[in-house]
Amino acid sequence: MTKSAVLRLLALGVTLLLLLTRTGAQSLKEQRKRMAAASYKAKSHCCDDVRGLKVQVANLTSLLEELTRKQDTVVRQMMELDNQNRQQEARVTEAESKYSEINNRVEIMQLQASQSVTQTSSDAIYDCASLYLKNYRISGEYKLPADDFLGTPGLEVFCDMDTNGGGWTVIQRRKVGLTSFDRDWKQYKKGFGAPRGDFWLGNDNIFRLTRQPTMLRVELEDWEGEIRYAEYQHFTLSNELNSYKLFIANYSGSAGQDSLRYHNNTNFSTKYKDNDKCVDDCANLRKGGYWYNCCTDSNLNGVYYRYGEHTRNTDGITWYGWHGPNYSLKRVEMKIRPQNFQP
Repeated sequence: MTKSAVLRLLALGVTLLLLLTRTGAQSLKEQRKRMAAASYKAKSHCCDDVRGLKVQVANLTSLLEELTRKQDTVVRQMMELDNQNRQQEARVTEAESKYSEINNRVEIMQLQASQSVTQTSSDAIYDCASLYLKNYRISGEYKLPADDFLGTPGLEVFCDMDTNGGGWTVIQRRKVGLTSFDRDWKQYKKGFGAPRGDFWLGNDNIFRLTRQPTMLRVELEDWEGEIRYAEYQHFTLSNELNSYKLFIANYSGSAGQDSLRYHNNTNFSTKYKDNDKCVDDCANLRKGGYWYNCCTDSNLNGVYYRYGEHTRNTDGITWYGWHGPNYSLKRVEMKIRPQNFQP
């Protein structure tokens, strides 16, 4: 082969090699483009899925917030309805009580008008028990005649002629909550309030009524409507010179542990008249007049808290033996009658 032929063959080989190299490079470039396009498409699809999930989460969060707001609104409405229902029940109860009292008052007036028994002698009518024995058998308000021997005026009282045989003279009542019992010595001495509502009969009057052997009954009602009682076969007060000291004995009843025993043989205290057995001023702390020791196992003349809703203070109407020191009772009555009373 001639030299020129060899050169032509070499030139042809180089040309073919260049063509193959160029073709391979173009093929590789196209393959890379296809791979990049596929990768971009996959990434784009993944981002679309993430964005979709984020939108769904946002929608669910918004829906949850809306449901929470609606739930809060429904709860508030239910609480308002419950409160309105309680208020309505209280108004109905009070209306029924007033109607009953008015009806009883009419019956009492009719009965008194038909009786020929004198009401001007302290020997004839001494208390509700003596009224009962003279056939005054309807619970309600009566006026006891003046006591000529002691020189005391007539006394308006509320008589319970139904409970456990009747004949009870009510000396204290808490049921409405509109009368403050955070009062001074003079007011507790003379008495305050109204016999048909919340009242204290007066320490002088209670002392007068307990000159004969007397028993005490304490009735308690909580905000769930449960009623319990405590009876003491012996109850008396000293006179004012001895600070109306309390003496009780022989407890029985359903009120749990005796919560008046701790107050036995203690003087009466009021604000500005601290006669308790404690360094603290119990009357000021418990906001009432009572036979405070140091300070209380009961506080029947404390602050009237509705629905028992006080959990931080111990100055409510309390009886520790039943609901403890942080539950203020709905209704309390203290009533007395002679030990020898026979219905």
